[in-house]
Amino acid sequence: MIQDTIAAIATPMGEGGIAVIRVSGDQAVRISERIFKGKKKLSEVPSHTVHYGHIVDPDTGARTEEALVTVMRAPRSFTKEDVVEISCHGGFVSVRKVLDLLLGNGARLAEPGEFTKRAFLNGRIDLSQAEAVIDLIRAKSDRAFRIALKQSEGTLSKRIKELRHRLVELMAHIEVNIDYPEHDVEEMTNAYIKNKCSEAMTDIDGLLSTAEQGKILREGLVTAIVGRPNVGKSSLLNALAQEERAIVTDIAGTTRDVVEEYVHVGGIPLKLLDTAGIRETSDIVEKIGVEKSRQALADADLILLVFNGAERLQPDELQLIEQLKGRQVIAIINKLDLPQQLEQHILVDAFGEERVVRMSLLSDQGIADLEKAIAGLFFSGQVESSDLTYVSNARHIHLLKQARTALSEAYSAAESFVPIDMIQIDIRNAWEHLGEIIGDSVSDSLIDQIFSQFCLGK
Repeated sequence: MIQDTIAAIATPMGEGGIAVIRVSGDQAVRISERIFKGKKKLSEVPSHTVHYGHIVDPDTGARTEEALVTVMRAPRSFTKEDVVEISCHGGFVSVRKVLDLLLGNGARLAEPGEFTKRAFLNGRIDLSQAEAVIDLIRAKSDRAFRIALKQSEGTLSKRIKELRHRLVELMAHIEVNIDYPEHDVEEMTNAYIKNKCSEAMTDIDGLLSTAEQGKILREGLVTAIVGRPNVGKSSLLNALAQEERAIVTDIAGTTRDVVEEYVHVGGIPLKLLDTAGIRETSDIVEKIGVEKSRQALADADLILLVFNGAERLQPDELQLIEQLKGRQVIAIINKLDLPQQLEQHILVDAFGEERVVRMSLLSDQGIADLEKAIAGLFFSGQVESSDLTYVSNARHIHLLKQARTALSEAYSAAESFVPIDMIQIDIRNAWEHLGEIIGDSVSDSLIDQIFSQFCLGK
């Protein structure tokens, strides 16, 4: 049972209209009451009510801040403990003074993610829902936010619990068959075990099929914009970002470093890397930029390979095309507004017609075609889906794969007529791996590791 009371600033540090300091624990109301003066004592007010007053130093009686205080009594709070939230003016000094008074009157500074950790330990949410809170905070698109919101509401948890329930029933049938073979129970045959394991593997495969797309929506695609100098790479970044993020001139070699920008293209978050033009150069600074471009190229999930449609392909471009065959590449032929000389058939042969996009960044022509090409490459042309049960967390993906492996071993054992008490070990392993996703069977050290990724006050 958690006894101490924690406090932390729940809003980002800096200047703002308001800031919120959160307090949670069995002494949250008493500690807050010591530093708050309003019309009523906080210990006497109803739960889920807001009260106006002032923050004061209990030792001197001096007013420190004007505040609104919200009281939420256990168990109807985020942590299932008594929670008090103090809203005051947003600023470094005012917020710090309020927090210092709380800490000086019995509260302890919360660790990163400790409020959400308490919600998990007190049974309000399971571990997958807790991890979804991080995704809500870090969501880089509306789509990623909606997926995280659904997961925080328990959509993935429900699927996992259903799977585990069916495995428990299977293990119970095995136990009955082992312990009471003389009873007239449902015959536990190898065919029955294989059927149930196959059904569970199919469900896991369905969840894993969303893993790549879920990871993209959660983390974004690292996207390198590459090509020779002055083909329109920086213009493409500016067009996608809808602002002037990169310098655009007619002078070749303007971009000397990697320029980063997060954008959304057709609902897909992209971490765009505008790189220096790849070419042979004697300029020391530009040479460093070209090396960074090659590194960005190696690390990218998606490569936007830009060409000047008004020029024939150069030898270094032909070499780059050859090197990038087999990678996730979309070839962009820019400057359609000029007479075309580029040998487009070479790009079509290398990457396929659906991965060749013709654009005029001068007139924003072709942006919709680029969105369609990216969606086709990673989402089979359809980003939106009515099923929001995406698996995007690397830990969840790993555990699902382990559970599937265990079920596959049970299936193979049943095919080989291994004794059913031995098969049950693999089925139990699968059940436990699935339990780790929702926190039913997980170590304290892993819990600490997960919640350490949260920010203070969450």
